[in-house]
Amino acid sequence: MTYSSIRFCNHIVLTTVLIGLVTLTHVANTKPATFLQDFHVTWSDSHIKQLDGGRAIQLLLDQNSGCGFASKSKYLFGHVSMKIKLIPGDSAGTVTAFYMNSDTNEIRDELDFEFLGNRTGQPYSVQTNVYAHGKGDREQRINLWFDPAADFHTYSILWNHQHVVFYVDEVPIRVYKNNEAKGIPFPKMQPMGVYSTLWEADDWATRGGLEKIDWNKAPFYAYYKDFDIEGCTIPGPATCTSSPSNWWEGTTYQSLDSIAAHRYRWVRVNHMVYDYCTDKRRNPITPPECMAGI
Repeated sequence: MTYSSIRFCNHIVLTTVLIGLVTLTHVANTKPATFLQDFHVTWSDSHIKQLDGGRAIQLLLDQNSGCGFASKSKYLFGHVSMKIKLIPGDSAGTVTAFYMNSDTNEIRDELDFEFLGNRTGQPYSVQTNVYAHGKGDREQRINLWFDPAADFHTYSILWNHQHVVFYVDEVPIRVYKNNEAKGIPFPKMQPMGVYSTLWEADDWATRGGLEKIDWNKAPFYAYYKDFDIEGCTIPGPATCTSSPSNWWEGTTYQSLDSIAAHRYRWVRVNHMVYDYCTDKRRNPITPPECMAGI
């Protein structure tokens, strides 16, 4: 089992609706990770540039190509995070993605962050999706409550035997619970790699494809830093995923505490703009995981 970089110590102050400070600490390594320690370029090497000695990177999208990168290893359970600064200004039609993927076709597991660009002055949306045993179409979308192009923000995925939690600056925005006991698939058998891409998707990304990319604004840039992967590297010891020494399987991380649960409700009440669970056109019968609680 290998670990990379330092676990988080982030302080968050929300609006007056959510007054509070949460500090989560876990030290896995005192040396900050560089891009090449854990990742490699998967396409369009000329569109990815290393910065600050490899501790940050720049992704570029133009009319010729987007680009992408992936982790060198796959992991079974754990915690992954990156700090990302998204495309400023008119970013309509672009998608900056950060996700985990089993890289299998028919039965793939996948956990997605997709940042959907927009016209200048309109809020950035982040879409999350969960694929389990090949079944996806579980999109939820929120409008971010800050400008994600003005500075770096931390986006994280916690994945353990009990649930998957998507975080923005340590604020939970999505929880997908393990409801296997009710016959609902949960990603737990397939290791997943960590991926990111910057690409053109103006056929659907902004207002369902109504807003197209303005190539006069190109090239488009997104920036990444503070790469953090902590999990069970595959192949590894058979006992890795269930070991009590893995902090992400600890009691503290089996469910949201009262503060996190309050913030989660705040996000969903004030910032959610789409939920597949309530989309009766697509799902006239409510998906079972929605009734079981997600």
